[in-house]
Amino acid sequence: MVNPRVELRDICKSFSTNGQTVEVLAGVSLRAMPGEFVTIIGPSGCGKSTLFNIIVGLLEPDRGEVLLDGQAVQQRMKWVGYMPQRDLLLPWRTVLDNVILALEIAGVPRQEARTEARELLPLFGLENFADYYPAALSGGMRQRTALLRTFLGQKDILLLDEPFGALDALTRAGLQEWLLGVWARFRQTILFVTHDVEEAIFLGDRVYVLSPRPARVKRELSIPLPRPRHRAMVTAPDFAALKWELLAALGD
Repeated sequence: MVNPRVELRDICKSFSTNGQTVEVLAGVSLRAMPGEFVTIIGPSGCGKSTLFNIIVGLLEPDRGEVLLDGQAVQQRMKWVGYMPQRDLLLPWRTVLDNVILALEIAGVPRQEARTEARELLPLFGLENFADYYPAALSGGMRQRTALLRTFLGQKDILLLDEPFGALDALTRAGLQEWLLGVWARFRQTILFVTHDVEEAIFLGDRVYVLSPRPARVKRELSIPLPRPRHRAMVTAPDFAALKWELLAALGD
């Protein structure tokens, strides 16, 4: 039997603020199998980013377990790549030197890291932008740069926290298809947070719906759409049925 690549069991987390205790997560359990693309949706402020911070090991739960490949791992940051909502590109570094940051931190010599990154620049649409600084990039190009940096971290598990949330609809739609193409090549396990129900369906193998804070899993929905996926799918009746099902779960 294959263990989930990521499994959360009854994760609870509270914070103390001004002498008051705020419960953020109230028993969240979910899983992602090897090579699976799992999307997570829920209201603003429900604790999705806190959940990711716990998975990567920046926070520890008050109660519950985080298992990677069936094991409780203490140094989870070594196993998990994390792209937060903001791209966090270093403005004094070029695109090429931004994307090799994780490799440098891991001890890879700079020239070797640059060679490895240059091979992937075309896949990420960045081959003509290696020497650009972040201020000269569009929003979509900045996200591609940040995603390449995350993929170059060579982790089997990737956490992507609303990476397309600040982009216009046309750019966002193009990047969704592009991301699926990149994922199909590397096949890491991806957990992807979004506020967009359509995006959650289009990208995911399964969708988890979280309740308002304190977050619980309200619904887990498998997405039976075939792969590879294309934008025409979003107008199909079966896609619309899945969308209404998730909207109903969010609205309960």
